[in-house]
Amino acid sequence: MWSNEYTAISSLPAAAIWNALKALHEGRLTYEGSDTFVLHGPFTKGTRVSVTPVGQDTFESTIVDLVDNFTYADETTFGDTKLLFRHTLVPVEGGTQVTHRLEISGPSAAEVGPELGPQISGDFDVSMAKLFEQAKELANRG
Repeated sequence: MWSNEYTAISSLPAAAIWNALKALHEGRLTYEGSDTFVLHGPFTKGTRVSVTPVGQDTFESTIVDLVDNFTYADETTFGDTKLLFRHTLVPVEGGTQVTHRLEISGPSAAEVGPELGPQISGDFDVSMAKLFEQAKELANRG
């Protein structure tokens, strides 16, 4: 298995960040540099999601873990390789700690992970900063 994660703290409460994360994955929110999501059913475990990264082809993913205001994870399978993307929100003093993790698993993960993983997760810091900006804007709208 290969993995990488990025963690940052926002002064926003978990519910505000969760609202933006949910809106993004439901396809109701987009912003510069974000993937585009199309949900094929309710926002719940087991639902398929079409994901289109900027400038790339669309692929299918499945929500594999979802606990409101705490965690969202989806998994994509390419042949014998699985990509698991997880957001975890943890309340901390003064706000919320958010971790975005990528795990690449399967028989070829040791070969594929070191090359593909950094390409995918290299912008987690920028993506999270933009998610926090969107969460703040949504919270300010009331």
